Amino acid sequence: MATGSRHIGILLFDGVEELDAVGPWEVLSAWAQGWPDDAVTVSTYSPGGSLVRCAKGMQILPDGAINDAPPMDVFLHPGGRGTRRLLRDRDHLALMRALTETTTVMTSVCTGSLVYAAAGLLSGRPATTHWESLGLLRELDPTCKVVEGVRFVDDGDLISAAGVSAGIDMALHLVKRLAGVDRARQVRRDIQYDPEPPV
Repeated sequence: MATGSRHIGILLFDGVEELDAVGPWEVLSAWAQGWPDDAVTVSTYSPGGSLVRCAKGMQILPDGAINDAPPMDVFLHPGGRGTRRLLRDRDHLALMRALTETTTVMTSVCTGSLVYAAAGLLSGRPATTHWESLGLLRELDPTCKVVEGVRFVDDGDLISAAGVSAGIDMALHLVKRLAGVDRARQVRRDIQYDPEPPV
């Protein structure tokens, strides 16, 4: 069982890829709700706390504004088409750098790692992203040690996951890190995550 209270924050923004955010949210919220003694809370945040329209059209109302978020044990930056705009958003990149001062583990899914690279958070560190964006990750930070052909890369206080469903694996890995392998297995069984692609 985990000890102490842990807060996990998931960023939402216009153009976010739905499963990049909702997949990990499903894992982590199932953990928080199913095992309350582990004292985990999961919240979603967006710029300004406003409703976001995701990449495939889903609309989500977050819990609050990212600038008002409390210190987090884990912060998750998803990917999606909307990250291309964020790569050039100086305020957003500054916020990512500031979050490293108050957040224990920074995580990303898919092209969320591109934002971290643009913010200078991946300098000299191993990371991954969606397979179509590996080249762009190298361009954004040539010092980043880009890792191909993996589901996620755990570099201590920074974890990056490849595209879409890899975020679910990364979230289960987080449960394992924070609460142990038995709890992670319980959560996996609870959400019936048994991937067997039919094609």
